[in-house]
Parts: sequence; C-alpha cells; structure tokens
Amino acid sequence: MQTPIQTTKIRLDKWLWAARFFKTRRLATEAVTRNKVHLNQQRTKPAKEIKMSDQLTIRTGYIERTVIVQGLSKQRRPASEAVLLYKETPKSIKENEKAAELRRQTGALRQPRMGRPTKKERRTIEKFLNTTDNA
Repeated sequence: MQTPIQTTKIRLDKWLWAARFFKTRRLATEAVTRNKVHLNQQRTKPAKEIKMSDQLTIRTGYIERTVIVQGLSKQRRPASEAVLLYKETPKSIKENEKAAELRRQTGALRQPRMGRPTKKERRTIEKFLNTTDNA
C-alpha cells in the first residue's frame, strides 16, 4: 500500500474530494458553500487552504462527522489510503452510532402497510368500491 502524496498546502474542496467524503470536487465545493463543512468551528470557503491538525465538521445527509486532518493529498487514492488522511474523533463516532441506532428503532416502529397501496390492494379497493356503487 502506497502512502498518500504529501504536500504542504491544499484547498479544502480538493482535500474533501481526495479524502473521499464527496464523489466530485463540485459536490465538495457546493457542500462548503452551503455551510455543510466547517473548518475549526467556523464557516469557510472552498478555496481555503487547510493544514495538518485542522478540525473539520462535515455534514452529509443524516451523518455529521468531526475529523482531524492527518494528511494532505492532491490526488484521489483508493479508499484504503484515503482513510489515512483523517481521524474521526471518538465523540463523533459515538454520536453517529447513537443516531444510527435511533434511525433503526424508528424504522422498526413504523406500522406495516403504511404508505401507498400495492397494485393488488388497489384492485381490491376498486372492486369493493364498484360493488358498493351497484348495490
């Protein structure tokens, strides 16, 4: 396994893309401009240069991660190498596990057969409505 290409300065959006938080640089740029990414607890711009030991808070969907920058790379490498660029804080890991468990529990509480009826159920409803109209 190769180590990531080290550099001294890199744009935030490029690092987010290289660390595989976003699939494209455009998505990373949009996330930063929409305040989904904070650098050291402050709003930032996509072109902001980051350095080692900076703290990033990255929100993607339901997940909010707090990571410490441990490496800088201008190239997008395999996922096994991308995880070497950062370290997620223990507090962030614990909160994400708690949130995931909550989402699982609320999904289990959902009543079965809620939502739109299936095709078979629609046919049964139509048949019932047609028989009551004729009576």
